[in-house]
Amino acid sequence: MNINGLARQSLINAGGIIEKSFLPRQFSVEMSSAVYKNWVFTDQALPADLIKRGLAVEDPSSPYGVRLVIDDYPYAVDGLEIWDAIKTWVQDYVSLYYASDDEVKKDSELQAWWKEAVEKGHEDLKDKPWWPKMQTIDDLVQSSSIIIWTASALHAAVNYGQYPYGGLILNRPTVSRRFIPELESKDYQELVTNPQKAYLRTITRKFEALVDLTVILSRHASDEVYLGQRDNPNWTSDSRAIQAFKKFGNKLAEIEARIEQRNEEPSLRNRKGPAQMEYTVLLPTSEEGLTFRGIPNSISI
Repeated sequence: MNINGLARQSLINAGGIIEKSFLPRQFSVEMSSAVYKNWVFTDQALPADLIKRGLAVEDPSSPYGVRLVIDDYPYAVDGLEIWDAIKTWVQDYVSLYYASDDEVKKDSELQAWWKEAVEKGHEDLKDKPWWPKMQTIDDLVQSSSIIIWTASALHAAVNYGQYPYGGLILNRPTVSRRFIPELESKDYQELVTNPQKAYLRTITRKFEALVDLTVILSRHASDEVYLGQRDNPNWTSDSRAIQAFKKFGNKLAEIEARIEQRNEEPSLRNRKGPAQMEYTVLLPTSEEGLTFRGIPNSISI
């Protein structure tokens, strides 16, 4: 809540950092709002997202229910393992306290939480037919898995890789100082004869570059709590839940080891790419600082 409050005050507010340093300028939030009109909660599950983007097809024989169209796709390969671990942990936990769909329906606190999440959290989309009705155990497991995935692994994948790549503004200029030159124009001739000079004259000014680099939020704090960890070992007195959570942590440790092995496999060329940077943003743990890895328990910047 604190992070969201700070973002509204200085990041996405009118005249804020995004509008000052990003290409759409004053239209940034307006464009995001336009895209959000087509947002669908259930599509945020990783398997559904990959299918929607044409990167996977349904496959009941797969443990994840999908088969990748591109085998060497690091985000999807690593992500599906983590998605499955999250969903298994949620299933294990939910099964401890809900023995039937009827118990889900009759849980007044659960129903009030879901009603608020849909009708207050997404008021402009609350009447969409795709919202889970929260009437079954499956509804609870899938919805909880989507929320945990979005606030942990998905955010880590798009956030903690920013600085290692975008820390050099030439790799990721945020603003153009002039339009693409028209054929036969003076600027076009410069582009042909001296493309490097033309590029540097076009991309982000020093001021916007400094603003952008200053607010790249890819640093882990010293007290970061990562997925599969708890800052308090006594978070519950239920030994069954503690055991299920330990199983989840062990599973993530196994996934981390497999990711590191895949990054050393020469045949998987996309694991490092032309820049020879290993794909590490979905490694669950990290040390403090700018590490290009680590999945915090919840969105943390």
